[in-house]
Amino acid sequence: MSTPGSRNATPSGAAVGVTITAAVILILAGICHAMQGVVGLATNEFYVAGQKWVFKFDLTTWGWIHILVGLIAVLAGIGLFFGAVWARTVAVIIAAVSIIANFLWLPYYPVWAVVIIAFDMFVIWALTAHGRDVTVVNDR
Repeated sequence: MSTPGSRNATPSGAAVGVTITAAVILILAGICHAMQGVVGLATNEFYVAGQKWVFKFDLTTWGWIHILVGLIAVLAGIGLFFGAVWARTVAVIIAAVSIIANFLWLPYYPVWAVVIIAFDMFVIWALTAHGRDVTVVNDR
């Protein structure tokens, strides 16, 4: 007998689509993070803080933070295509870290930071609400 929460339940096509979209957005956000980091390392004059905030870091430090977060996000996004549970867990954690990093990044590039925060919020919602459906589809 099959219950709605069991592994034999038919996954929603929309839920699988939302999860795949979250994986694509996570990969794109990771690439954008890495590009931000490379620009921060290569050209210190590109990013200029308009206001002085309490949590000010050196741009080289920000560059390495963005590169690291970006690489982990891309790897987790690729893992999501395979329905790996570790990828869902890492993706939610790295999206939360990305939200915090971009909040701290607001003085340097505010519009971009807000866009990435919105992407990360969608990724967290999609993976916590519908992430299990991709695993069910891949187990078939």
